[in-house]
Amino acid sequence: MSEATIHLREDQKPGAGKVEVIERKLSALELAWTSPTLRKSLLIVVLAIIWEIYARLLGNPLTFPTLSDTMIAFQESIASGVLPARAWTSIKILLSGYAIGIVLAGTLTVLAINTQIGTDFLETMTAMFNPLPAIALLPLALIWFGLGATSLVFVLIHSVLWAVALNTHAGFLSVSQTLRMVGRNYGLTGLPYVFRILIPAAFPSILTGLKIGWAFAWRTLIAAELVFGVSSGKGGLGWFIFENRNILDIPSVFAGLLTVIIIGLIVENLFFRTLERRTVRRWGMQG
Repeated sequence: MSEATIHLREDQKPGAGKVEVIERKLSALELAWTSPTLRKSLLIVVLAIIWEIYARLLGNPLTFPTLSDTMIAFQESIASGVLPARAWTSIKILLSGYAIGIVLAGTLTVLAINTQIGTDFLETMTAMFNPLPAIALLPLALIWFGLGATSLVFVLIHSVLWAVALNTHAGFLSVSQTLRMVGRNYGLTGLPYVFRILIPAAFPSILTGLKIGWAFAWRTLIAAELVFGVSSGKGGLGWFIFENRNILDIPSVFAGLLTVIIIGLIVENLFFRTLERRTVRRWGMQG
């Protein structure tokens, strides 16, 4: 938007009946400020400055290192290849658990929307297991699957499954009767009815569930790796943080935490925002 239009009030003098319009061009600064990316970037810069100032005033690198020391540790860990390898290990496990959780959530929701017994089953299972923290299942996972990636995937499935299933089911239930009747009039039943009518109409709720499931899974994975992240001599980001904490390399600990944050920002602003633009906003479900 390159111009701003200001509508003036109609003059109250006798004989005046026209509305004057004044147009002026926005300055470069005003145009730039309309960009959400710029505003968020400036916010991150401000937080980084506050971090640096607070750490220098505190003067205790074993408690809170400066941003500059953290960035040095971050660059050294990337150059050595340790941090990228640990991050990739975590991402692979996360994607496995996330994908399986979504498939199971979709299956349960489709059954729930088509059968009464499926609805009862989903409601009962979510009431039982959704309040249960995924990390609480870690001891059982260790007994059942041993020390390795399978145990991590198991707790990740629990993190994703119920959040996605609940939001998807709520979205399906909120679909208007008009859309449902349109689908029935076209003879849609079963999976075609779900994919062509219910999913597009309920996608805002589904997308919310996917975001919540991702956040839960990411937090659960880092927490689980902090407890027992080694698999075949290698661990993920959580184990990277734990190892450096043991040797009191606090800047590297913060570098690991910063990597977790950066990955979260990338997923949110690239993947989910792109998905939202191409679905929810494109379909006119959000302004």
